[in-house]
Amino acid sequence: MNKKRPVNLDIGTIQLPITSYASILHRVSGVVLFAAIGVFLWLLDSSLSSEEGFNAIKETMGSPFCKLIIWASLAGLAYHMAAGIRHLIMDFGVGETLEGGRLGAKIVLVVAAILILLAGVWVA
Repeated sequence: MNKKRPVNLDIGTIQLPITSYASILHRVSGVVLFAAIGVFLWLLDSSLSSEEGFNAIKETMGSPFCKLIIWASLAGLAYHMAAGIRHLIMDFGVGETLEGGRLGAKIVLVVAAILILLAGVWVA
């Protein structure tokens, strides 16, 4: 048996590279979008069912909680889109090196943060 293996691995002390955080956030934003699709399809169905349904959805959409859900959905879409464009660019062979991957992840995080702030201003 190899005695040099770690015995108690403390997850809190592990330093992940920025590319790992970008990848994890890309997956999380995909899950957020998947859940948002169900909510928005339900809202669309309710608004198209009748005039009363449309008016009820119209009143509900003005609440702060609904605005938060819309902003979270737009935030997920903005990040997922920025990371997806990064992956498309990498498919063309640009940014495949370690340093290029780090720079691409930083650019995605900055662009997504700007888009998320703009979505918040737009929703509010």
